[in-house]
Amino acid sequence: MCHFPYRSSVLSFPKIRNIFWRFHHTSASHMCSCSKTVSDEKYQDPFQLGRKDLKNLYEDIKKELLVSTAELREMCEYYFDGKGKAFRPMIVVLMARACNIHHSNSREVQASQRSVAIIAEMIHTASLVHDDVIDDANSRRGKMTVNQIWGERKAVLAGDFILSAASLALARIGNTTIISVLTQVIEDLVRGEFLQLGSKENENERFAHYLEKTFKKTASLIANSCKAVSILGCPDPKVHEIAYQYGKNVGIAFQLIDDVLDFTSCADHLGKPAAADLKLGLATGPVLFACRQFPEMNAMIMRRFSKPGDVERARKYVLQSDGVQQTTYLAQRYCHEATREIRKLRPSPEREALIHLTEMVLMRDK
Repeated sequence: MCHFPYRSSVLSFPKIRNIFWRFHHTSASHMCSCSKTVSDEKYQDPFQLGRKDLKNLYEDIKKELLVSTAELREMCEYYFDGKGKAFRPMIVVLMARACNIHHSNSREVQASQRSVAIIAEMIHTASLVHDDVIDDANSRRGKMTVNQIWGERKAVLAGDFILSAASLALARIGNTTIISVLTQVIEDLVRGEFLQLGSKENENERFAHYLEKTFKKTASLIANSCKAVSILGCPDPKVHEIAYQYGKNVGIAFQLIDDVLDFTSCADHLGKPAAADLKLGLATGPVLFACRQFPEMNAMIMRRFSKPGDVERARKYVLQSDGVQQTTYLAQRYCHEATREIRKLRPSPEREALIHLTEMVLMRDK
């Protein structure tokens, strides 16, 4: 389990207590254009490489959700429509292959490793269903949410059922270490949601709180899923740590960019309302960085943007500040760290695809 304590050196770059000052004073001339990481390696397309192992992914997930009640089945299958990019399962199968090649020069993904990819997508989707209930969201991936169609009570039960089905699939793997690693994800999701409900008055503590929440709600699933397939494919604890650190850093970067897109992308493109985080009272990276330039935002953060006009003013301050650029730059640093970790594995097309994936995380627009 990874923590982000205030005085921790969990990051290889500036410690949390210095993040505000150091990134706030970074000149624009030192920022990489469009957050593109630099490498001379020939990149492999992650989606092409992972396609074989992800074939029939959603059909296999639906097999795990077989229930007699037609309505419950329809609710549970609602987001497994095959229209998503399967980002998390794709990382998992690529990491599985990269670790297998590193250990035994085998490019085949084991059945148990593919099961981890399926379980990761199920846990992720269950968390989306529950999040939409908590946030009273009305759109997700460009369509109405489960809670809007079937109501909050049934949506909670559907999310619970998906989690229970994922737990059964996890038990069938029959490895107590893997069970321990992946159940940590569910605990982190709950703890992360509680962190999101709170806030800190001190600026540095607030940023540490935000990063810890980001890890628990988003990155823990990727980090621990990567660790799980590495354990199944290689006995070396050093490889397990490489896989974990790669997943952790990519996961945090993914969420940082998501928080940026909440300010820079239109609602139609995102598939959900723009400025949704502000409307929920959440102070994400762009807001926390902008607060350094506009201290009057502190009061708005503490009251969770609840007064009339708060959301609009906060959005204006963020766009007038360098909050978006600084958050993007921070995401870049996490991606550089992920790349540094994965390069410790033996060269393989899958390793290069995982490196390419860090660029895709930074360059995505929805």
